[in-house]
Amino acid sequence: MYRLIFNSSTLPTWFIPHGAGPCFFMDWNPPKTWDAMAQYLRQLPNGLSRMPKAIVMVSAHWLEPVIRITSHPRPNLIYDYSGFPKHTYDLQYPAPGDPTLARKIVDLLAQQGIAAEEDPQRGFDHGIFIPMMLMFPKADIPVVQLSLNNNLDPQTHLEIGKALASLRDEGILMIGSGMSFHNMRGYGKPSFTPISLEFDKWLTQTIESDPDIRNKELINWGTAPFANQCHPSHEEEHLLPLMVVAGAAMHDHGARVFTDCVLETWISGFTFGGGGD
Repeated sequence: MYRLIFNSSTLPTWFIPHGAGPCFFMDWNPPKTWDAMAQYLRQLPNGLSRMPKAIVMVSAHWLEPVIRITSHPRPNLIYDYSGFPKHTYDLQYPAPGDPTLARKIVDLLAQQGIAAEEDPQRGFDHGIFIPMMLMFPKADIPVVQLSLNNNLDPQTHLEIGKALASLRDEGILMIGSGMSFHNMRGYGKPSFTPISLEFDKWLTQTIESDPDIRNKELINWGTAPFANQCHPSHEEEHLLPLMVVAGAAMHDHGARVFTDCVLETWISGFTFGGGGD
């Protein structure tokens, strides 16, 4: 892991791993399983030259046939995990929403021919509030959540990001929340360590390549080494937030800023632009 200092007026975009359920806020066996990832998330905002005016987050845990955007001024929390300790259902993250920003996102997407709708009822799922409790624990920055499209098409999600790229110049931070490896049948199995490592090497090389090459490779990510073992077919939603923030990065370069072997699998986090090139 290393740290980039973002000194540009244009904020970066991030792709973060959000862990497993409320993993950072409970006992785990082995006890230090998630410690490195938690530390990475806590320190990530330290590289910003200024705090964002608002945050737009894309989570792997919200898929819709038409893109939807949270527009409630005080979104609730959705505890969309099961079988965890009782106290993890009492976690709180009272960040405000931003209905004006939600409306602007709908308009920006419409300008590029992408259908989108405001959602005045939906709250934040755990792909949002769990990592945000570590990154921005004061919960004092407005947050808007953007859904994925359930077509699971990488180019669709790159185009969504491109349509929203101008938000970065307005002091808005865009975060994709997912996992660079996500195969529930692979976690904890040593046989997946070399498989996940090869995919992670490909993903890192792709993210750190020329942006035009990067985007072409991301569109065709299914041809990468062990792609379907790391993100099984029709279950690739945890990789798609990366496409959105890569699209929003436009011509800015990307870099891997975190990697760790967790539950026998290699998992990484990436940043794009913001003066860190």
